[in-house]
Amino acid sequence: MVDLYVYQFYEEEQVLEMNNELISQVAKETKLSLKYVKNIIDLLEEGNTVPFIARYRKELTGAADEVQIRSVSEEWEYRRNLEKRKEEVLRLIEEQDKLTDELRTEIHKATKLQQVEDLYRPYKQKKRTRATTAKEKGLEPLAVLILEQKKGVDIEAEAQRFISEDKKVLSIEEAIQGAEDIIAERVSDDSENRSWIRSITFQEGIVETKLKGKVEPEEKTYEMYYDYQEPVKKIVPHRTLAVNRGEKEDVLKVSISAPTDKILRKLNNKYIKGQSSSTVYIERAILDGYKRLVSPSIERDIRSELTETADEQAIRIFSENLRHLLLQPPLKGKIALGVDPGYRTGCKLAVVDETGKTLAVDVIYPTPPKSETEKSKSILKGLIERHDVEIVAIGNGTGSRETEQFVAELIKEMDRPLVYLIVSEAGASVYSASDIARQEFPDLKVEERSAVSIARRLQDPLSELVKIDPKSIGVGQYQHDVSQKRLNESLTFVVETVVNQVGVNVNTASPSLLQYVAGLSKAVANNIVKKREEEGKFTSRTQLKKIPRLGTKTYEQCIGFLRIVEGKHPLDQTPIHPETYADTRKLLSLLGLTEQEIGTDEIRKKLQSIELKEYAERLDIGELTLKDIVDALVKPSRDPRDEVTKPLLKTDVLRMEDLKEGMELEGTVRNVVDFGAFVDIGVKQDGLVHISKLSKNYVKHPMDVVHVGQVVKVWVEQVNLDKQRIALTMVTN
Repeated sequence: MVDLYVYQFYEEEQVLEMNNELISQVAKETKLSLKYVKNIIDLLEEGNTVPFIARYRKELTGAADEVQIRSVSEEWEYRRNLEKRKEEVLRLIEEQDKLTDELRTEIHKATKLQQVEDLYRPYKQKKRTRATTAKEKGLEPLAVLILEQKKGVDIEAEAQRFISEDKKVLSIEEAIQGAEDIIAERVSDDSENRSWIRSITFQEGIVETKLKGKVEPEEKTYEMYYDYQEPVKKIVPHRTLAVNRGEKEDVLKVSISAPTDKILRKLNNKYIKGQSSSTVYIERAILDGYKRLVSPSIERDIRSELTETADEQAIRIFSENLRHLLLQPPLKGKIALGVDPGYRTGCKLAVVDETGKTLAVDVIYPTPPKSETEKSKSILKGLIERHDVEIVAIGNGTGSRETEQFVAELIKEMDRPLVYLIVSEAGASVYSASDIARQEFPDLKVEERSAVSIARRLQDPLSELVKIDPKSIGVGQYQHDVSQKRLNESLTFVVETVVNQVGVNVNTASPSLLQYVAGLSKAVANNIVKKREEEGKFTSRTQLKKIPRLGTKTYEQCIGFLRIVEGKHPLDQTPIHPETYADTRKLLSLLGLTEQEIGTDEIRKKLQSIELKEYAERLDIGELTLKDIVDALVKPSRDPRDEVTKPLLKTDVLRMEDLKEGMELEGTVRNVVDFGAFVDIGVKQDGLVHISKLSKNYVKHPMDVVHVGQVVKVWVEQVNLDKQRIALTMVTN
């Protein structure tokens, strides 16, 4: 019994030691303090969500944000999976009775999965190869003899001894070829060889692309890659994805040209000890092993690595663009008219009130082929006057600019304050045909739902966009070419982060919005709405404890992000977590204040004058936590979106023909990609500000300068009416 206890204790000590080593590696990789990384991992292991940790455990994490916490989580997961793979590889090699102390040490020291796989390669159960066939024929001793390179040995004479009809070795040539196959595979399986060949190919190799076939396709999308070369180490992510797509579509042939002579020279120097009768056979085996086995495998490895890097970059760009799109400021308290433009099927109209409730729907045909201009004006004017519409939201899809021209002319004819703006309708058609849209608007047609969505995007972009699969919101590059699982995880994380940063009014939120709140599942979100519909508005956060499937842990995770506006308890409208309500009330008492004064000038004056460190000690809470409490008491309804520049509201329209070189304009950034930013300046086509035209200073990436939704000042550099292209600059002469 004592021996068992000692053994268990020893095992636990080993696990603890290994975990500490892994945590150190995570801290090094994420560049965060070891103490905070350990705390973050502990919090995650306890089942806490990333938004909850970021907002309510700042003392334990050093105020790490959601992105940093997620990077710790991902790195920790990678390290643990790496350890599992090491254990599996060690077991598999040991079962073959081939595990040496040196190999065990090398596997334990590996910090990347690729290194572990390289070390395991010689012991991996392979499909039948030329080398395995040669070994079955008993030719391994001949291969060993050739590699020994003894002076005075006649290799052909030695090969004669291996000729055997039983083993189907019928000639000297066959025997030597089999031995060379074994040597070739040995060279290929050497982990050290693969490591440095991979490195030198990456550093000195060239990516080469050529047109596949003799006939150029009509579509010239990949024209620049018909005969293209670029160093592997310099190819940028968006070009990697472009050539990958061209290859996938069978337009391009893509390969990597390695410094073959240098590689073969180094391999020969490693295996050949001097001139002997074996030299020619070893040289031949090395050449065959490199070209047949190593080179294709290394090329696959490098292309996979390039693709992974490009995927991560594309996903990062999409995620960042999505974040800024979701954080677009809401235009609250406006009666809006949404317009889903179209030609043959007409422009679908929907009027919504200040809360997003649909008041009216209609359709007009102001553009070709019907061109019912006067009738369309009459219908539109009637809707605007009857419902006191203040703003028109026009989707940026097909027919958008012609519709914009029509609306701008109508505004001039109306004697009332009225403005319009162009709204991104990415994903609107996906939403319109979704189950969510059918449940919301069972009596509306698909295109009418789209018009409602466009109007609501103006009023509250976040609440509307969460109803759409994030992948369908087109604010990226090559999003269909990257790992869809990884993309989905990243975009979902972005939506969750934004929703929880903004906070959710539990009495108005849809299930689509609620399901992104920390800790809440789709089922629990539906249960909240169902309870609200059955029993009326919630008046207290504690009522949510009675929601089916919303347990203690879930309540802890979600409740700080759920707001009760105009409820029984003033603190319930703030982002202050109920776990610190007692501390908050004690603070208010110390200052002679009450909960009813939250958000007033009086509370602002008193709280802004306190010494945080002193009061944190008096209340026995963290200084960072106290700062968040103070900020929430001063601005209980603070919305981070209020700090974002409002979108451009317009009353008139430009045409491409109106643009002149040097013209100064204001525009809205619609998309940011690796090579620049696309800006909506109010004409049919978005203009491109190339990365070199974003700033006078060096720009590493466009995202360092601009983001989606940002209003920027630009100057027209060039207009190509034939190709419908506009070049813009943000740099003045």
